[in-house]
Amino acid sequence: MTVKAAVLGAGTWGTAFAKVLSDAGTDVTLWARRPELAQQINLAHQNGAYLPGIDLPESLYATHDAAAALADAELVAFAIPSQTLRANLAEWAPALPPAATLVSLMKGVELGTTKRMSEVIAEVAHAGFERIAVVSGPNLAREIAQEQPTATVVACVDEACAVEVQKACTAPYFRPYTNTDVIGCELGGAVKNVIALAAGIAQGMGFGDNTLASLITRGLAETARLGLQLGADPMTFAGLAGLGDLVATCASPLSRNRSFGERLGRGESLEQARAATRGQIAEGVQSCRSVLELAQRHGVDTPITEAVEAVCFRGMTPPVMLERLMSRSVRSEKSHR
Repeated sequence: MTVKAAVLGAGTWGTAFAKVLSDAGTDVTLWARRPELAQQINLAHQNGAYLPGIDLPESLYATHDAAAALADAELVAFAIPSQTLRANLAEWAPALPPAATLVSLMKGVELGTTKRMSEVIAEVAHAGFERIAVVSGPNLAREIAQEQPTATVVACVDEACAVEVQKACTAPYFRPYTNTDVIGCELGGAVKNVIALAAGIAQGMGFGDNTLASLITRGLAETARLGLQLGADPMTFAGLAGLGDLVATCASPLSRNRSFGERLGRGESLEQARAATRGQIAEGVQSCRSVLELAQRHGVDTPITEAVEAVCFRGMTPPVMLERLMSRSVRSEKSHR
């Protein structure tokens, strides 16, 4: 029996995931904020604003009407900027089918509350965690849209729910694995955006692969420390939602966070970098504040996150950031502090 799905958000990742669902045989409706974009997807089978040059399946239908997209949906995926989830979901909640599986495609921690995206969904949609799933992994949207082989993780506390989402998005080029560690998968996705900003800053300053490898490795340690404190499975951080996502986001020029960081590393201000990226959201810019707050609440040392937050919001220059990180007291690599 064909699953009926709605994807809310027709940006790069939302459109790519809707294509995956369609190619997997799922009946998909994609909600676009702008009616002209929905029309372009339906008539030209292209999303020129976010995935230019990519042909979309003719079976993929787009609409500007969120209620129409949600009608009778058995799976609802959210693909919008993480800091806008609460306000948007409050509008959509009355139209959500009561038994639908809710899927977060977002990677962030909410400012102010320090809640993970699944926690925001549970609170606003009044949904149990057993029907909230998270998709996370090394998922650069354009490569997926080009049908390059990719693996990902579908996480839910209810493994049967994760399996159902897995079935709905298994395509010839897209291989999902299941996991029940939602905390670890979400933290891996949120913190890697911050570490990727640091990697981009280093790249923009002209440093090479030793620096990149050091940031990736110590960034992974930072993520794992926070995850363990919050109850995550340490093995998650060695998998696709941990190391896999971190490597892809830190190393690829397709990564918005790394590219944004490069601009900061070359001396651009936050405002200049934002203007140059023309509305493309680098989630790590906001997440560095919420991740740092989350870590501080739990007494976890996150020096890279702290340094990135200082560059973005406290006037620290990239050279001073590097000096601060390199002048920290030396310790055992096994240190948990």
